[in-house]
Amino acid sequence: MAGGNVGVMFKLYCLTVMTLVAATYTVALRYTRTMPSAGLYFSTTAVCLTEVIKLILSLGMLAKETGHPSRLKNALVEHIIFSPKELLKLSVPSVVYAIQNNMAFLALSNLDAAVYQVTYQLKIPCTALCTVLMLNRSLSRLQWFSVFMLCAGVTLVQWKPAEATKVQIEQNPVLGFTAIAIAVLCSGFAGVYFEKVLKSSDTSLWVRNIQMYLSGIVVTLIGVLVTDGENVLEKGFFFGYTPWVLFVIFLASVGGLYTSVVVKYTDNIMKGFSAAAAIVLSTVASVMLFGLQITITFASGAAMVCVSIYLYGLPKQDTSKVSQLDMDKEAKQKLISV
Repeated sequence: MAGGNVGVMFKLYCLTVMTLVAATYTVALRYTRTMPSAGLYFSTTAVCLTEVIKLILSLGMLAKETGHPSRLKNALVEHIIFSPKELLKLSVPSVVYAIQNNMAFLALSNLDAAVYQVTYQLKIPCTALCTVLMLNRSLSRLQWFSVFMLCAGVTLVQWKPAEATKVQIEQNPVLGFTAIAIAVLCSGFAGVYFEKVLKSSDTSLWVRNIQMYLSGIVVTLIGVLVTDGENVLEKGFFFGYTPWVLFVIFLASVGGLYTSVVVKYTDNIMKGFSAAAAIVLSTVASVMLFGLQITITFASGAAMVCVSIYLYGLPKQDTSKVSQLDMDKEAKQKLISV
């Protein structure tokens, strides 16, 4: 189905599900990383397995879309086996996201947590800027204001006061700020690049997902080997896995598919607003489940996130009609004066 034929209710449904899944994922992930167990699972293997599941789910959706095994086979042969350029094109987001994650880790290692939290939220206006430059899309002043308000709101929601520590870690602020700048640019570019690829052709969304997840599996496998290779060989790929861990992987997989649908039929900026709402919801859930204390900072940030979402969703003022009326008035005045 084309993007123009998708109704508002379908877009709202996808945004709502993506937000709820992301919020549930955050809470469940926190639980799996903090619950007592015989051994903590390797996060790199979980990320890799998520890519595999997303690939399987996308194959299932493509099979449903084509409606027949022979048509499914033809689609895979045409777009996967005989389209190496398209595969290479869809490998760009996977590689850029991998760079982003590594730069974010490097930045956190060389900046104070508070500075990192503030500067990393610049990925929100950076995504908006990439949307304007790469997709030739315009934003109203109110929408730009709401984007920066969202950036400030998310910062406040995630704000944690700096804690004194006896362990002095040597940090390089220049390296940290350089890394955070690269991470922010990667975040904005990768998301908008994928949106541009999705919307620039009539190729099925599920075909595009399969192309991207194939490269994603390769990239994440390299991550497993580089980061946890020795431990995985010693303890096994599925070391530390529990039903809760599998649930987290399932949520990440489903969330990834809904994210691609949201990007296809709305845009990356709306995806950012959805992610911000998920942060607020997951924090509220953490209050009830983990005894987290709500602070004035969090309440202020949550309010700013809600207001920014409302402001961004307001319809743009149609200035074309106003300018046309002004031109008609000027023409009439000229005729009268003649």
